[in-house]
Amino acid sequence: MTSILRPLSYRYAWLYDTVTAISSVPVGGPQRLRQILIEPLTLPRSAQVLDLCCGGGVTTAALCQRFDNVVGLDAAATAIARAQALTPQASYVVAQAEAMPFAANRFDLIQISVALHEMTPEQRQQILQEAWRVLKPAGTLAILDLHRPHNPLFWPAIVLFIELFETETAWQLVQSDLIAQLQAIGFGPIEEKLYSGGSLQALWARKPGDR
Repeated sequence: MTSILRPLSYRYAWLYDTVTAISSVPVGGPQRLRQILIEPLTLPRSAQVLDLCCGGGVTTAALCQRFDNVVGLDAAATAIARAQALTPQASYVVAQAEAMPFAANRFDLIQISVALHEMTPEQRQQILQEAWRVLKPAGTLAILDLHRPHNPLFWPAIVLFIELFETETAWQLVQSDLIAQLQAIGFGPIEEKLYSGGSLQALWARKPGDR
């Protein structure tokens, strides 16, 4: 079931930006939110990078500040058009994340920023398996998304956010063990950092192999 405000947040950019700004306050604001996955990385500028489910290209822009070869993929052509206007230095592909049109072992880094909670459990599994396929050995899958809070003070905020702007797939992600799901596919080691009382999870999952 979709909330009333969800379609409005996608229709009106100011509402989406406002929601993003408010929800990112605990981690330091929208700019800081977009840097969380990038900051720990030591990859060279020449690394092959995929911004998976890139939406309007805001996270793609952050990646382009660090890397010269960035590809953004999204299933929505309208989102890709916005991304191209915002960050023209990247390359873009309109495609489903569950069936990416890339050869195996292509990317050094794949980023999925606040997108997996939009997917059903079946879609999420397919996307993670596809990420494994197109990631190079020793490559990194970086994920930022919702998480079950360990601090009870943050429960009201995440409940309100999901009820107002998300669907049942967000609850399904919050109730899942994403680390275990990645390990079952073959990823490891996996580094985790939690923010906002545990309501936001950052993961860096490595595909085994030599660089």
